[in-house]
Amino acid sequence: MKVAFQMDPIGAVDINADSSFRLAEEAQERGHSLFFFVPDDLAYREGKITARGHDFTVQRVQGDHAHLGPVRDVDLADFDVVWLRQDPPFDMHYITSTHLLDRLKETTLVVNDPFWVRNFPEKLLVLDFPDLTPPTTIARNLETIKAFKAQHGDVILKPLYGNGGAGVFRLDAGDRNLTSLHELFTGFSREPLIVQKFLPDVSKGDKRVILVDGDPVGAINRVPAEGETRSNMHVGGRPEKIGLNDRDLEICARIGPLLREKGQVFVGIDVIGDYLTEINVTSPTGIQELERFDSVNIAGRIWDAIEARRG
Repeated sequence: MKVAFQMDPIGAVDINADSSFRLAEEAQERGHSLFFFVPDDLAYREGKITARGHDFTVQRVQGDHAHLGPVRDVDLADFDVVWLRQDPPFDMHYITSTHLLDRLKETTLVVNDPFWVRNFPEKLLVLDFPDLTPPTTIARNLETIKAFKAQHGDVILKPLYGNGGAGVFRLDAGDRNLTSLHELFTGFSREPLIVQKFLPDVSKGDKRVILVDGDPVGAINRVPAEGETRSNMHVGGRPEKIGLNDRDLEICARIGPLLREKGQVFVGIDVIGDYLTEINVTSPTGIQELERFDSVNIAGRIWDAIEARRG
């Protein structure tokens, strides 16, 4: 197949952690041809969705891991698969790219399906499953947020469309920074904030469960660094081997059919204790850590699902 990756600059990725690199590596091993472009080089041109980028190959040598061909313009309708893999923030730039890629649906499989990526932001899709999630409020109004904090005492405050642990604050019962943080966030953004009851089980880890075409294939546990609330690996969280328990499987059984129906082939959900906190569909990660811990080929499972969808 002809496969295009819309992603952040490939020269900067960590080949031992980046999921997009691993997906490209597996595609190459299967004989698929690869093309790379950054979101800024996606365009609508007189009825066609085009991209300016490079044919490329990969190898597992950090710093020499991607060999790019000459720059060329392509019609993405000529490709079998396009991967939507740039990192958030989930802003209008990101949303516009989903609108453009959605126009390829008659000819090309876009993974994950951009229509539903646009309508399933990580921290909003969980609202469809309130019995699986911790107490949550999404609001911009300070008094609403204060009332939630007064009710629950110890809370997590974060930007609604952030990623990688950026801008995540724990405000315990005695904290007096809520008003200042609200001023800070609302001073540079019109986005609402999301507030959730703090889950003490996060000290034991924030479990990333990976689903392929709606089915759970394994999990890694991300343990916060000493003195940290956030467990994201971007900010020093330590990955550990862990299995799936009955509650994880119950959560996956509830959300899996919806993800499969809406073309969300590669998804990473976050589970703290017994609670689902996020459903990551934009650019989930965790493939390489899970493959190393469990000696499984998760990238292969993902490509099996894609090849089955392409027929």
